[in-house]
Amino acid sequence: MPNGSSRNQTLSFLMRRFDEAGIRPYTRFGQNFLIDLNLQRLLLESARLGPDDVVLEVGTGTGSLTVLMAQAAAAVVTVEIDRQLFQLAGEELLGLENVTQLQLDALKNKNRLNPEMLEAVSTHLDAAPGRRLKLVSNLPYNVATPILSNLLALERPPHSMTVTIQKELAERITASPRTKDYGSLSIWVQSQCRAEIVRIMPPEVFWPRPKVFSAIIQITHDEKLRNRIPDREFFHTFNRAMFFHRRKFLRSELLSAFKNRLDKPQVDAILAAVQIAPNARAEQLDVETMLRLCEAVRAEVGIDAEGTAEV
Repeated sequence: MPNGSSRNQTLSFLMRRFDEAGIRPYTRFGQNFLIDLNLQRLLLESARLGPDDVVLEVGTGTGSLTVLMAQAAAAVVTVEIDRQLFQLAGEELLGLENVTQLQLDALKNKNRLNPEMLEAVSTHLDAAPGRRLKLVSNLPYNVATPILSNLLALERPPHSMTVTIQKELAERITASPRTKDYGSLSIWVQSQCRAEIVRIMPPEVFWPRPKVFSAIIQITHDEKLRNRIPDREFFHTFNRAMFFHRRKFLRSELLSAFKNRLDKPQVDAILAAVQIAPNARAEQLDVETMLRLCEAVRAEVGIDAEGTAEV
């Protein structure tokens, strides 16, 4: 059975465990441990785990959160890049048969998740009917954006993602058009999900203390929203391309992104068809308008032999 102390990830507990193991947190891995037990409880309550849930945790840490999730979920796949933390957490997770512990980088590269991690998740999802995936993590700051973005690109995306991330990133995800935080990530998430900030957290609730505020964010997949996107791969690439030069007019951005595929008259005709002014910028478009623009462009440039258009 796991060590009961793993359920109490306080500052004194962490410092003692790290001292006993002769290790220290690595800044390059974005290791900031949540030491406020009330906020850890809020994170878990917001995730609403049940017996049909398969949980993906990126950043096992000491295994404190993993132990609690294993008590409520069908299975937990927990990933830790740090070999020393992986071994430390292994002592806490010993005997938990529904926990799969992996020592690897959750990302194969910036645009792709680790296949070994995805295979482990798929195995648990396929083990029984009605299972669904949930991401629940105190996400390392340095991988939060690609983890969230790439998970939404999967054919079987998470039912929900309940995570702690930088406050600035949470504000970008939930931002509205014509605000400074609104961008390609806002549109990518909001085109498929409902997102809300659950709680803003000061630096002192973590050890070591980060230099920024953090937030618990709840992102819930909405099948009706997602089904509006005929080609998610194209939309994902297109959406990022429209914000490549944030202050450029959309007309110039389209000509740059589709060089040799769209000329000026074609771009002007597309913008007119979707009722977008020639001097509009991407940050002014709401999700619905960006989707319409994407489909108008996709229809004009056509689809290549592999079924996706190149942006």
